[in-house]
Formats: sequence, C-alpha cells, structure tokens
Amino acid sequence: MARKVAIIGSGNIGTDLMIKILRSTNGALEMAALVGVDPQSDGLARAARLGVRTTSEGIEGLRRLPDYGDIDIVFDATSARAHLQHAEILRADGKLAIDLTPAAIGPFVVPAVNGSGHRGAANVNMVTCGGQATIPIVAAIAQVARVPYAEIVASIASRSAGPGTRANIDEFTQTTARAIESVGGAERGKAIIILNPAEPPLIMRDTVHAFALGEDEAALRASIAAMVARVQSYVPGYRLKQAVQFERYAAARAALVPGVAPGEEGLKVTVLLEVEGAAHYLPAYAGNLDIMTAAALRTAEDHSRAL
Repeated sequence: MARKVAIIGSGNIGTDLMIKILRSTNGALEMAALVGVDPQSDGLARAARLGVRTTSEGIEGLRRLPDYGDIDIVFDATSARAHLQHAEILRADGKLAIDLTPAAIGPFVVPAVNGSGHRGAANVNMVTCGGQATIPIVAAIAQVARVPYAEIVASIASRSAGPGTRANIDEFTQTTARAIESVGGAERGKAIIILNPAEPPLIMRDTVHAFALGEDEAALRASIAAMVARVQSYVPGYRLKQAVQFERYAAARAALVPGVAPGEEGLKVTVLLEVEGAAHYLPAYAGNLDIMTAAALRTAEDHSRAL
C-alpha cells in the first residue's frame, strides 16, 4: 500500500523532491500535498499544474487538510530553525519526519551506509548534501581500516545555494562533521563547504581526505568502488572523478594527524567525486540538491515498508 506523503517547503529542494516522488515507479509513496508560505512561489504553481494539492499557510495549513490524518510521512525542506518547531508538531501528530535541513534532531541517515537503520524513529535527518556525497566514501574506507581522521570539502555552484543553504552554513559544517564520525566511522571529522561563483556554474565536486591505518590499497579501492555503485543505485550522476589516490605516511609524519599515535604509519586516501543532478526540476549542475532529494526519497521508500 502506498504511503501518503507531504512536503513542507516549496523551494528548489521541495519542488524537486515532489517531482521525484511523482516520477517514482515503485508505488511506495503517494504525493498528498506541497506546503509553502509564499502563494506566488514557482513550486506551488508547479504542484497545482501537476494536480498536487497545495497550501501556502505553512504547517498549520497542512494540518487543516481533510486527509491530514492519512499522511504518514512529512518531508521538511525548509530551514534548520523552522524544523525545530515543525519537529515537535509532527512528532505529536504521529508523523515520520524526514528532515532535509541541518537541524539534526533525529538520527543521521545516509541510505548507502545505514539506510536500513533507525526504522521506527519519529524523525530522521538527511545530514547535508556534502555529507550524502562523502560519508559513504568515509564509511567504505572505515570498513577496511581504522580511520583516525577524515576531512571533506564540498564545492557547489553558487547559483545552487539558495537562502536556506546560505543561512545554514555553520550548521552544514557542524552537522556534516558529526555525521562523518557517527555514520562514516571516522574517529574525528571535519567539513568544509565552498560556494563556487564560476560561470557557467560547475557541477558539484567533493573531495574526501582520510587517514587510514593500514596498507591494503587493493582492499580500499574495492570497498570504495562497491560503495560508489551503491550510491549510484539512487543517484545515477554520482561518480569518481579520477582514480583513488594513496600517499604513504611514515610514522614521524603520521604522528601529526589528529588521533594518530607516535609510531603508527598509514595511508592518506584521497577520493575525488562529482555529482551531476538528474535535472528533474533543477539544473544538472545542482547535484548538491539532487543528492539530497534522491537520498530522502530512498529513505522514505525504505521506511514506508516498516510503517
């Protein structure tokens, strides 16, 4: 049976997610409503043309819909601050909240890594675009070797960073770093985001630097390749930009890496990624937004079976 879903937030992310749900062929989800606060938003207009019910009265407008009680899952594509309020309401109303903001109230979910986990939770968090792109790689490295430290750099087109992204830069770096540790398996994580103003806009690029205690380069390559294929199952535009790079660190130099004890040696693993969007609603260069909506859709489909 298809689960009814609603989306709060009629901006780029919410609108793209709506189109992905409407295009999905597995029958797990049924689009019930798109919710915004601006009656003139393109998202609400697009939803109306596609036959999706809309309200411009925010979460209270959603709650007043006649079939609100039949909606099982609510995606929140607003802002971290707004989600703090929405989360309490949705929990009290018995809805599963899938949070696409960096609020990080619920447990972190990255479908390729822990998509089958946290079923039954009232609120799950999709981390950030940079987290969705890079945490699978950190996890793949951690499956083979101990990872004392991992650092990621997410570079996105400035045009693809809307007001919500710009208002949540601090939350982005903090949330992503925490998830690199709790989901990716690194003992210490760091995240950096770059808004690239280049014209024409560049496709999302991500770099993962991880220190791995071990020397099995073949096992690391195989683990990373398998993880890339797993992410590609729901984000087709996700790919390695070039071959995985390794640099051996002697004990003296390795001791400068956070979390590495004197005398320990290892490998600096560098993975360069590119994420091209599916261009359902957003431009293809906006892979940062596409990977978020694709991950949220996969998470909702996974959780719908347990509701």
